[in-house]
Amino acid sequence: MKRIFLIQIFLLIALLSMTGCKTGSEEQQSAGEPAKIKIAASFEAVKAITEAVGGEHVEVYSIIPDGTEPHNFEPTAKDLMNLQNADLFVYNGFGLESSWLDKALSSTNEEKKLTVVEASKGADPLLLDEKSDDGKAVTDPHIWLSINGAELEAENIKNALNNADPAHKDDYEKNFQAFKNSLDGLKKEYTAKFADSQRKDFVTGHAAFGYLAKDFGLKQNSVSDALLSGEPSAKKLKELTDYCKENNVTTIFVEDMVSPKVSETLAREVGAKAVEIYTLESLPEGMDYISALKYDLEKIYESLN
Repeated sequence: MKRIFLIQIFLLIALLSMTGCKTGSEEQQSAGEPAKIKIAASFEAVKAITEAVGGEHVEVYSIIPDGTEPHNFEPTAKDLMNLQNADLFVYNGFGLESSWLDKALSSTNEEKKLTVVEASKGADPLLLDEKSDDGKAVTDPHIWLSINGAELEAENIKNALNNADPAHKDDYEKNFQAFKNSLDGLKKEYTAKFADSQRKDFVTGHAAFGYLAKDFGLKQNSVSDALLSGEPSAKKLKELTDYCKENNVTTIFVEDMVSPKVSETLAREVGAKAVEIYTLESLPEGMDYISALKYDLEKIYESLN
């Protein structure tokens, strides 16, 4: 299977070479414009953070197509073509891309030195209750949903861009600071709001908000686990149903990238309303990273009061 995958990659590269296809950077250079740094990001949230820091000096593509759930994603040779022309590859880490990362990197042109950036490097991971097949603790990958986590990822990306393109270091520093200031503004606003909230717990369909909850001293309870590794058991659903009834939970959050069926059933069972919330694995139309994160925080705040 791996041999077939590699053959597909080589054939696509050869086809592009024979047809004289120009990259975006080549087209810019031929037009007399400064070449942008070409960056492949693993999925949409990483792409958004990279664009916020890189600004006008970068051209960023997602390996995982927008609107595609990244958990257990397996890229095709076509999905990986942007990696062949990239100067940098930025991925989230914490195991999210582990099913395909090594295979993707092994398919790149060995003569070209691709800078690989693990955006979550240096962060303290949250460990899940579940265990891997070899009995090891499993890391929650959803750090990009945390304000503190997003700031760390942005700083790691900034440092990589400074090394790759020192001529524009001042711009990357300025862009990073603007992004951080926006995040800090959200942190300040919602720290004050959550401090006055009547309750500190919320219920989601998918356990993706552990890092965000930690930012503000909240607790999430969820129908499905963080890795979407199967349907919830009848015991799990009964425990959560009882919890919602005993604690008068009025809102069950439904994630945009996950089937809403079980969450909507739970909402009906306990007399709650189902409210959409975003995991930022795909940015909602008309929103950027900051506005989508603010939307989530506001909906969570409303559910606690």
